[in-house]
Amino acid sequence: MLDPNVITALQTHIRESRGKQNRLISRLRDLENEADLVREEIAELENNAEQMTSTIDTLLAMMSSGSRGGKAAKRTTVEDEFPRLPELRETKPQSSNNIEPHSHRFADRTITQACTLLLRESGVPLHVNELYNLLVAGGMEFKGNNPTISVAVSLNRNRRFRKVGPGTFDLVMREASQAAS
Repeated sequence: MLDPNVITALQTHIRESRGKQNRLISRLRDLENEADLVREEIAELENNAEQMTSTIDTLLAMMSSGSRGGKAAKRTTVEDEFPRLPELRETKPQSSNNIEPHSHRFADRTITQACTLLLRESGVPLHVNELYNLLVAGGMEFKGNNPTISVAVSLNRNRRFRKVGPGTFDLVMREASQAAS
């Protein structure tokens, strides 16, 4: 006959294993969301770089076609001087935390509480980098390797905020109050 204590111990072990499994699945989802945010920012930067490259190439072409002296000027492009960077999928972004806190205003607040105050005070949507700099200046401390992503994930998950652009957030209440007026 089986000992009831053995069955109880096995059931407890199964519950603990399932709980750990659920926590790991949740953590994996968080990391995937963070990776998606970083990919969006990289794509935005690449798009901006391509637009600037095109504009500079056009200006260089205009300048070389207007050259005097009868000699054909060598056509240069931006890519000659600034080659495209390789994909950065596996590299960890460098964190520059050189901001000194000016106060301890946010030391005892959560990210979402502090960001709510900052967005109310600013009156306009803010990018996560701006929010991060203001949070650190207000005395908030971050323990993770990617604090700006932590800010973005926190705001993405909270219904008080809405994403208005890549990495840029605003208060939902501001939209509602503007629609009412």
